[in-house]
Amino acid sequence: MFRRMRWRIAGPYVLLIVLVTTALVISFSGLLRQAHMSVLEDRLAAEARLLLEEVRPLLSDDNPDAINDRVSHWAGLLDVRVTVIDSTGVVVGESHRDSATMDNHLYRKEIQEAFNAGRGSSVRYSQTLGYEMLYVAVPLEVDGGITHVVRIAYPLDQIELRVAGVQRTILLASVGVVFVGILIAVLLAERIALPLRTLTRVAHRLAAGDLDARLLPTTQDEVGELARAFNGMAESLSIHIQELTEQRSQSHAVLEHMADGVVITDGEGRVQLVNSAAARLLDVEGDAAVGMSFSQVARHHRIIDIWRDSVERNAEQHDLVDVGPKGSHLQIIATPRPDLGPQASLVIIQDLTRVRRLESMRRDFVSNISHELRTPLASLKALVETLRDGALDDPPAAQRFLDSIETEVDALTQMVQELLELSRIESGRVPLRLSAVPAENLIVSAVDRLRPQAERAGVNLSTELDAPLPLVLADGARIGQVVSNLVHNAIKFTPAGGSITVRASAMGDMVEVTVADTGVGIPVEDLDRIFERFYKVDRARRGGGTGLGLAIAKHIVQNHGGRIWATSKEGAGSVFSFTLPTAPGS
Repeated sequence: MFRRMRWRIAGPYVLLIVLVTTALVISFSGLLRQAHMSVLEDRLAAEARLLLEEVRPLLSDDNPDAINDRVSHWAGLLDVRVTVIDSTGVVVGESHRDSATMDNHLYRKEIQEAFNAGRGSSVRYSQTLGYEMLYVAVPLEVDGGITHVVRIAYPLDQIELRVAGVQRTILLASVGVVFVGILIAVLLAERIALPLRTLTRVAHRLAAGDLDARLLPTTQDEVGELARAFNGMAESLSIHIQELTEQRSQSHAVLEHMADGVVITDGEGRVQLVNSAAARLLDVEGDAAVGMSFSQVARHHRIIDIWRDSVERNAEQHDLVDVGPKGSHLQIIATPRPDLGPQASLVIIQDLTRVRRLESMRRDFVSNISHELRTPLASLKALVETLRDGALDDPPAAQRFLDSIETEVDALTQMVQELLELSRIESGRVPLRLSAVPAENLIVSAVDRLRPQAERAGVNLSTELDAPLPLVLADGARIGQVVSNLVHNAIKFTPAGGSITVRASAMGDMVEVTVADTGVGIPVEDLDRIFERFYKVDRARRGGGTGLGLAIAKHIVQNHGGRIWATSKEGAGSVFSFTLPTAPGS
């Protein structure tokens, strides 16, 4: 409640004085009010009995006007309100209002007490007069029975004023006592708190990083002993902080540079640490994730289930989880930490997407190369068996079979050569002869070589080149091979009557080349894989080729520092694009 030591010392005493004084004021005020009320009630009862004797003859005469006059006279003398009620509760006399218009008073508290106990009293707010009143009623007995009740009402504002005056006097006295108590307590507390404030300042310096801050002991008492103990603690703390800082720096460096994600939860299941890899894999902000529940950070039911199972079973749990729209593969390893709390845990997240993708590519590569080799090898085997079965005796037929064998061997030779070339390009053993060359020359020469093939296929082949195009830093022969591969594929998969357009435009410090066709298109699920070795969509398999052209084009463009990609819609054509860096100064 109090932030300073001196107020914590002085506060209880001041609070005690205030409470005792307040209790005395309240208690004395209540007793004083009660005493005044008792005296006033006795006085009003005596006056009511005197008034009974005055109105007794009038009541027997049943003269309402005379009764009203008499009670009004007494009300003026006594400065009170007088009411006379008969045994049925009807008001037969009233000093301040017309008795004929007043409500039945039979069930008023003071009237009932007067009938039952010989005297009644109550305190309540008067709706007639508009303030609080004390009502005292006494009965009139005739022949052993109560015939009427006389009630006198007295306003309580005078009593309240007297009580309030006494309360003010007591309050003023208590304020003086409290002030003196505060002054004495603060002086004593200040004397005690001064060395503690010095200790606090030095502690703040230590907390701010000034590990050399120390206290100067000035006494031999408990305060001096505390200063010496504090200096020893500061020295030890300085050594431990330095060691912990070094360890923390090392741990932080390891965590931040780990490829695996690390999430640590506390005993309540709230995240206490998220390294960069985990934030990236879970797609969260690392700083914002701290303090959130693990479920809010993970946001995947299977990951949450693995973590919860490890906590509930108090055993390590691990499993593979596929998350995200791109199908990322995550290995989740959750290890409980029951020593830190019921839901404390260490969660390791390993991204196996690349490994799984490489395994899939390896399987597809084996499948694709087996498919590509099976056809020519089967043809060779059939041709050899035919020759062995007697075709050698027919020279014209034997020559045809030998020509077919040569064709298949050439196809196998081309496939092996392309594989070797792709392997050399990937390993960097094929040096690029880079030079500043006009981009339009590379494109036009490749297009012109393939224009006769396009004409034979009934496809319109055209170019749209921005003028002027900057020089590009490229190996002309290799980039020409890329353009030829893209245009050749476009011709192969564009039906007769279709069109192919080769465009080139400057895009900042890059030149972008696109080959757009109106052919059969590529399914969306195959777009990410068409640059793999031997990968062909089903429609492409019927078109021949080794399936290595796009893989070679990809590596050539990447070795130039560019990028290659494709967009397509099945049945609506394809667009293959790649970029090349411009030559310096162009």
